[in-house]
Amino acid sequence: MIESIQVTLKKSLSLLDAEKARIEAEMQVVREALAALRVPPSLAGRRRRKPMSAAERASVSKRMKAYWARRRRQAAKK
Repeated sequence: MIESIQVTLKKSLSLLDAEKARIEAEMQVVREALAALRVPPSLAGRRRRKPMSAAERASVSKRMKAYWARRRRQAAKK
């Protein structure tokens, strides 16, 4: 009785090992496919901001100075 259970469990374990090996092989194929599709960072390029003109920088500076002045006034009131 115990021997038949052992045989059954060993067969089950052997089947599971075979399935695990098959799944791992498939996973490796998928990993290789993903690696082949990747674009190297040197080719991908980075998104960059468009350069600001001097007039745009001055406008932003003026706007931010006003923003922080308002924040300081509000903080002083509290």
